[in-house]
Amino acid sequence: MRADIYLIYLLLRLLALLPLRVLHGIGSGLGRVLLWRRGQMVQNTAVNLRIVRQALDDAAQAALLREVVSESGKSVSEIVKVWGAGAERALALVREVRGEALLDAALAAGKGVIIAAPHLGCWELLNYWLCRKTPMAILYRPPRIAAVEGLLRKVRGALAPEQVRADGAGVRTLYKRLAAGGTVGILPDQKPRAGEGEFAPFFDRQALTMVLLPRLAARTGATVLFAFAERLPRGAGYRIQILPAPERLTDADPALACAALNQGVQDCVELAFAQYQWQYKRYSADGLVSPYDRESG
Repeated sequence: MRADIYLIYLLLRLLALLPLRVLHGIGSGLGRVLLWRRGQMVQNTAVNLRIVRQALDDAAQAALLREVVSESGKSVSEIVKVWGAGAERALALVREVRGEALLDAALAAGKGVIIAAPHLGCWELLNYWLCRKTPMAILYRPPRIAAVEGLLRKVRGALAPEQVRADGAGVRTLYKRLAAGGTVGILPDQKPRAGEGEFAPFFDRQALTMVLLPRLAARTGATVLFAFAERLPRGAGYRIQILPAPERLTDADPALACAALNQGVQDCVELAFAQYQWQYKRYSADGLVSPYDRESG
């Protein structure tokens, strides 16, 4: 591990001694600063909230924006605890699990399990929890700074998932793992590259949606479950939520399958709306003028 990355690791270990409620307070403060600066992240968030919560008046929109940006700040500051404390200590922050029987039944069936984990709540803690239940591979794109991979391996320790690159060879690895009855994790709301997705409704507006996950499920017969780690109020910890997939997720019609995939993400988001990463440009490739360009202009 590079010296600078190791120093970051030591700093994480030190800051992890702070209580979670203090770290979440720091994150909320970061959110207030971001809101005041009104940068691109906040502008993108405001656009998305106007799209998915059209019925809210200006005052309600502003209040929701403050809440969402505050939760985004917490998602940054809590990483100190999740990475710096070590996997087992971080897992002590899980206070409740809902839907665990669904996962137990899917694992017992031995036909493979796909965990669809949206950009919602604390996904690093979810990774720990899932890897303690079963060995898992996750599809990912390498970080821009290569040395960060060494830091991730260090902080995740024994509960690190197998990281499979998002390329042709990586996809073949996922097929093999599922065919052998294994478990894989995929971000179902990851925006696909041009030509690799299907337009489907997400909160009643068309969004470019991945076809990979429905195809994996249809071709392998694996069970698809949606999951996220919900952040509890006032630094009280986390609640693991596991939900079944909508019925048509493996439909032969890719448009219907992707609509079901987005519905599964939406079902999760509605349980912890403000904790979703609303800064992503989910609606930037709908064939029309980008709503984010209108905001910035």
